[in-house]
Amino acid sequence: MPKRRTRLRIATWNINSVRLRLARLGDLVAALEPDVLCLQETKTPDELFPREEIAGFGFRHMLVRGMKGYNGVAILSRLPLAPVDELPDWCGRDDCRHIAADLDLPGGPLRIHNFYVPAGGDIPDPEANPKFRHKLDFVSEATLWFAAGAADRGRTVLAGDLNIAPLPEDVWSHRQLLDVVSHTPVETEGLLRWQATAGGWVDAVREIVPVPQKLFTWWSYRNRDWRRSDRGRRLDHVWLTPDLRGALKGAMVLKDARDWPQASDHVPVLAELVV
Repeated sequence: MPKRRTRLRIATWNINSVRLRLARLGDLVAALEPDVLCLQETKTPDELFPREEIAGFGFRHMLVRGMKGYNGVAILSRLPLAPVDELPDWCGRDDCRHIAADLDLPGGPLRIHNFYVPAGGDIPDPEANPKFRHKLDFVSEATLWFAAGAADRGRTVLAGDLNIAPLPEDVWSHRQLLDVVSHTPVETEGLLRWQATAGGWVDAVREIVPVPQKLFTWWSYRNRDWRRSDRGRRLDHVWLTPDLRGALKGAMVLKDARDWPQASDHVPVLAELVV
């Protein structure tokens, strides 16, 4: 008998404070109807995470890893989650940038990693800017971890705010942003090395919206008329192990979320799989 398959909608969003934007979470659920939602920058210690309100949106299963005021990641799900233990302490900081869970699906188990990569500050020099050094070290450690077999089990999704726009078509101006943090060559090359691990991660959104089409998930708060200027970057990603390429049925960026009241500067990204 062939295995029964499940349609699964996985979204990722840097919410930029889950308590401040709880109503926007409801807007996301209405717009995308995700089964699993990976959040970054929840900015909330675990004991203050709004579990009751989020359960009201249909996510009765939650894994959270947060701290007061900044960082923080969470996986929300309509389906039962099993936490993945023994994850690395990236850069020895214990700063709540990674969480992972397993889903037990009819078609077989599926693992989900949720990452929030350091932004890196404003100066693209690891000697002058410790935040940039931290970012490069984080990406390097993650690359080595996956290269050593962290996704060899297969059927794995990696989602999150990776804070790097890797392709020229992922930024509004490749030439003007080559020396701007998030698109410098040392960052983009590092992210592409990470993407080459695990047999070569599949960039879910770019499978559906291929280059040369421009595609962004972040627009600065500094630009009031963000839609008109459209000076964006694609910092938020969903990757799949190669064995899930055939399971991918659709992917999208919810650009209109940037116009929501009290919007995050990031917008949600969705991938739809049949697994």
